[in-house]
Amino acid sequence: MSTWIWIVIAIGAVIVLALVALGARRRQQRQLEERRGQAQELRQQAEAHAQQAEERERIAREHQQQAEDARQVAAEVGARADRVDPDRETPEE
Repeated sequence: MSTWIWIVIAIGAVIVLALVALGARRRQQRQLEERRGQAQELRQQAEAHAQQAEERERIAREHQQQAEDARQVAAEVGARADRVDPDRETPEE
């Protein structure tokens, strides 16, 4: 074979390798963009879950305060019932 055929084959091989490398790079860029999009979606979901958790904690604190208030009222009413009940012995008697 003559030299010019080897040169054409070498140039063709270099062009094919360059195209393969370019295609791989584009595919990698596309995958990076997809992963960035997925990461953004996950961050939005995490933020939404955090907000829901904070709201639930706020509601739980309100319910806890209401329960403590109800317990205090029940204790006061029970103490009053003990004072009113003629059959109940109190430590004062």
